[in-house]
This record gives sequence, structure tokens and C-alpha cells, in this order.
Amino acid sequence: MRSANTSFTHVIVGAGSAGCLLANRLSAHPDNHVLVLEAGGWDRDFWLKLPVGYFRSINNPSVSRHFATTPGEGTAGRSIDWPRGKVVGGSSSINGLIFIRGQKDTFDEWAAQGNNGWSFNEVLPYFRRLESFAGPPSQYHGGHGELQVSQLRNDHPYCEAWLRSASQFGLPRNDDFNGVTTHGVGAYHLSIGQRWRSSAAKAFLKPAMKRPNLTVMTNVLVERIIINDRQAKGVRLRRDGNAMDIMASREVILCAGAIQSPQILQLSGVGPGKLLKDLDIPVIIDRPGVGGNLQDHYQMRTIVRMKTGNSLNNQVRNPISLAKMGLDWAIRGRGALTVGAGQVGGGARTEHAPTPAPDIQFNVMPLSVDKPGDPLHRYSGFTAAVWQCHPDSRGRVDIVSNDPAADPRIDPNYLSAERDRKTIVAGIKMLRDIYQQAEFRHLWDVEMVPGPDVRTDDEILDAARRGGGTVYHCTGTCRMGVDEDAVVTPDLKVRGIDGLRVVDASVMPVITSANTNAPTYMIAEKAADIILSQS
Repeated sequence: MRSANTSFTHVIVGAGSAGCLLANRLSAHPDNHVLVLEAGGWDRDFWLKLPVGYFRSINNPSVSRHFATTPGEGTAGRSIDWPRGKVVGGSSSINGLIFIRGQKDTFDEWAAQGNNGWSFNEVLPYFRRLESFAGPPSQYHGGHGELQVSQLRNDHPYCEAWLRSASQFGLPRNDDFNGVTTHGVGAYHLSIGQRWRSSAAKAFLKPAMKRPNLTVMTNVLVERIIINDRQAKGVRLRRDGNAMDIMASREVILCAGAIQSPQILQLSGVGPGKLLKDLDIPVIIDRPGVGGNLQDHYQMRTIVRMKTGNSLNNQVRNPISLAKMGLDWAIRGRGALTVGAGQVGGGARTEHAPTPAPDIQFNVMPLSVDKPGDPLHRYSGFTAAVWQCHPDSRGRVDIVSNDPAADPRIDPNYLSAERDRKTIVAGIKMLRDIYQQAEFRHLWDVEMVPGPDVRTDDEILDAARRGGGTVYHCTGTCRMGVDEDAVVTPDLKVRGIDGLRVVDASVMPVITSANTNAPTYMIAEKAADIILSQS
């Protein structure tokens, strides 16, 4: 490790999806000296590497930090658990593996808001650059990137029956949600290689570690950014109880995610002025937008009890079935051990959609559980969940203390907008209609969640408030834009501070329609080009 008084050209805060990729790209230029700071340790745990291991890792406190949202009306007074990766690789080391870019229209909307260079046609080359797709060649996919992306390698009769039923309902079959459209139903792509998870650490950071100009420090707490005369000079961190200042001659780059990037900015004096003053933090820039614009996908599960014992609920409790799963994975790199947090699903449009694009996303699994990491249900369960692609509701992340180790206050403000409430109800009703189609109806006997007694729209909404939860897609809290309230510019510079950028999901002005890991990689890939061109 370099000594504390060594000046690096670039200091990257956070070794997650964005930070790992950015470190790779910046350190590829020998004139740069890059330091990556990570709050967690190295990703050595076996369960971080096995694709299905996220069921264990997501609740493992040694690799996952859990934040609690404030109780709200949209969640019937409940606090929702938000786990985030606290390990090299960040949430890409513990997530559900689904690799999906989201709708083209979202990126075009980013550009329409004044963020030049962020339209779909302009960001597609960056998606292609980072990807090594195992499927057929396509203008929408890359074949030479570092991140391995595969098609589904676990066929399950329940999932196939659900897809046929969805088609019977009227949704088209879609073999590639990363292709022309997200509309329709099909199987998800996953960020796995031949057998193992393809995390940001494995794909981008570790291959670059042989470079002498790249340093990684783990198990450090970044307390604040050192800012003098509105110029970011470095970071103050704490490691093993000792404070340390590390300087950056060119840039400090926050890649700490939608919760902790705004937290660090606020701790550094960039944020809502009144909040900072109340916490005795000197205000460098009064920027109320820091921590605002919080968006997340709020999902509600529907669960039915199957008539036969082919659910994964049953199979994981059968030693013979478990042994077959292990062999299938070890020999062929296929089967239940390669699945992500969704096997099949797709996009559809309700009557409340503001545009012709799908406004709901489905996530379907041949198992049932209260939440990832909990034991599977004892009965033969099947789950189809739905979330709204682009919620109108907006929340905030704000520090509650000048202690950098303290959790911030997270208020997602779920279901506060009327259209959000109507859309989640319509999505649940659509899933129920799919269950009733002939291709699937004969396979199940009882609706377990939300249950047969939940019939009216008000009852469905109440069930969603009481039983819904996050899809772990928090975004938007350091919004990029050209207006006075934007936190960063379209080139991801923090407005009003030189030498400081934010590069992670917090810069999204509007949340992408589906899982957010793939677009976070893209943001980092594009940011690397911007940074290198401006160096």
C-alpha cells in the first residue's frame, strides 16, 4: 500500500460496480495513479462466487450492509430493509444477477432533459464495450468485453407454462430484453460465466491489479471529501481507528452508490444548507438536490401453491435433487445453481401507462419465499412479482448526524403518487389474469399471496402496502442535469466543486425500467471516456 502522503491522480470512493470498472479503465493509462477505497473486504467467500449464493450473501453482515428506510404510509408503517454490498465488487457481488439495460426511451428522456450524450443510441456502444455475451451475435450485444453475460441455463416446466400462459393472455414472446424492446415475456440474461458469478471485482478490478499504478485499500471508512476553495483535494478516511488524509491531484470520484454518495457529499458540506447547519457541518455549497430525487422499484409478489412438488421449495429439501443440481452445475454449468433472482418475466403495459412503453415489469421464479435470504416456504410455491417501471414517487436520503459511520435517513416515499398506486394494483390484477389462463390454471390450487379474500382495488392496494418491498434499485440521489437543482452536470462533475465527480446509479435523473446493475456499468464506462478525454 502506498503511504498516506502519496498523491494519487484519481481517488475512487467505492469498489462497487462503477468503481471497479472505472478503476480498470483509468489505470489502463500509465500516467494515471489510481486509488480505490472500499469499506468492505475482498470477495473471498465461496457464496459470493456461486451464482445462487446471493440467497446467503444478501443477509451476511460481513459482506452486506443493511439500511432501514423510514416507516411510511406507502408501506403501511413498515420499515423496509435495503441491503447493499459491503465488499469488493459492491452490490454486484451479492445481487440477483439479472442483466438488463432497460427501455430505450429512458435514456432518450435523460438526453431530453438536457443531458447531452446520454440518449440510447449514444450509450449503446458503452453497453456493448463492457459485455461478453454468450448468446448469438447481435447489434445490441458486445462479444469482447470483460463482463460475462449468459442466457438462462435452467429450464423449469413451471416457468415455461407461465410463459405460455402469458402469451395466451396476449403478451408476445421476447427472447432478448436487451434487444429491440423490453415488451413481452421471456427469460432473463444473467451476469455469470461458465459456472461462476461475473461480478465487477472479477470482471474489471482483479484483472487490473497487476498494474503498478492501481492500488486498492479495503476496510476503510471515508469520512469526508477534503475541499479547499471549492476544489476537491482528497479524502479523509479512517482505517483501524486511525485517521488519514489521501490527496488526489486530479479528481476525487464518488462511486459509493445512491445511499452513500449523497451521504458523503453532505458530510463534506455539499447539500441542503439548513440540514448541514443543524448538524454543525460547514456549508460549502447549499445544494438541496443532494439526497433528493430518490427512486426505487417497489414490487409486490403473488404466490400460488402448486399441485405437484416440482417447485424448488421441494427440490432443495430433497437430497437426491440437491445432488443432481450440484452435478448439473459442476459438469455442465447449468441448472438451479445458476439461477438469478428471476428466471423469466417481462414487460407489459397497463391502462395507466403515460407512454406506449411498458410501465410494469414481471419477475417470475419456480419457488416462493417471503424475501431473499429467508427459508423457502414448506409448500410447493410459485412466485410472480410485479413492479412499476417508472414510479412518480420521489424520496430523499439525508444524514442525521455528522458521524460518517451513522446510517442516513432514507425515505423512499413509496406509493405516494396516485399513478403509482393505480399501476401496482393493475399489475397484480394482470398477474392474476395470467394465472387463470388455461396453460397455467391446472397447475395450482390456492393463491397464497395476496390471497383469495383480497378482491377489490382498495384491498389489493392495502395488500401491496402491507406486503410489498424493494427490488434493491435505489437511484437518482445525485441527479445529473443542467438546471439549478441538479447535483452533477452531464459530464458527472459536482456542480460548484472542481475536481469532484459522482459516477454511480445516483446520477440517474430517471430510474431505468428494470434492474439497475447493467446501466450502472454503462454509466461508469461512459464516465471513463469523459474523464480520460478531459485529463
